[in-house]
Amino acid sequence: MKPEQFGFIGLGQMGGPMSTNIVNAGFPLTVYDKAGTQGLAPEGAQLGASVADVARASDTMFLSVPDGAISLSVIDEVIATSDRRTGVIIDLSTIGPEAAREAAKRCADAGFVYIDSPVSGGQAGARAATIAVMLAGPKDVVDAHMEVLKGFAKNPFHVGELPGQGQAVKILNNFLSGTALAASVEAVLYGLSAGVDMKTIIDVVSVSSGYNSAIREKFPARIMTETFDAGFATALQSKDINLYLENAKSAGTPTRIGQLVCDMWDEHNEARPGSDITHIYEFIRDGE
Repeated sequence: MKPEQFGFIGLGQMGGPMSTNIVNAGFPLTVYDKAGTQGLAPEGAQLGASVADVARASDTMFLSVPDGAISLSVIDEVIATSDRRTGVIIDLSTIGPEAAREAAKRCADAGFVYIDSPVSGGQAGARAATIAVMLAGPKDVVDAHMEVLKGFAKNPFHVGELPGQGQAVKILNNFLSGTALAASVEAVLYGLSAGVDMKTIIDVVSVSSGYNSAIREKFPARIMTETFDAGFATALQSKDINLYLENAKSAGTPTRIGQLVCDMWDEHNEARPGSDITHIYEFIRDGE
């Protein structure tokens, strides 16, 4: 059965634009954010005063929160709401496979469904509704939500039935993205040292075998313009790559490159707290 009422918890950098797109697509939405719902809620949404309020008002609840501890805390609040309407939680947060499995267990024990569903595409993608969603959970439940998912995500993928599989795809993607950005910075700095201007380097690599997401968007739109505003915090990038490294080590897969990349992002985060990921250009350039 298709859900009729939706809820959204977490209206931050990603949750704000995603919830706005759900409302703009014509879906009824009740929202809540502990930082202050009134100032963050999209126009047209119903305002909840608590997680419990949203649980009473929605068939399906979306979460977009910073980490696994917060996600599990919200789920516990839903479970504690005895008169809840919510039967499905779609967790759009990046929390790691272990937390996703624990979240799914708690939901199943309480009689409702958890879909592990992290997203990728950054704040710009969230605003434009072009993000990817990596959904892991029962396919029939995912299929029943495809209409609302496409209201805020151009690329929803059902990656598997098991909780944690969505997280696995998300963290490996963020590892690749972080590696591409750091490696591209080093490569571009070498090109500059040879006297080639940055635009020429980017133009050539954009049609050559070294092409990647950093060359496509971050350099021309964020680094060359010196706006450094990709909309994704270094702290979150560091968190995600650490999640990748921890899980790759647990799985026994190779981590030689992963360790180097993780160390670099940790150092950048420590040196520049509160920075955008594209500030890594200055961090590497200046040898911080």
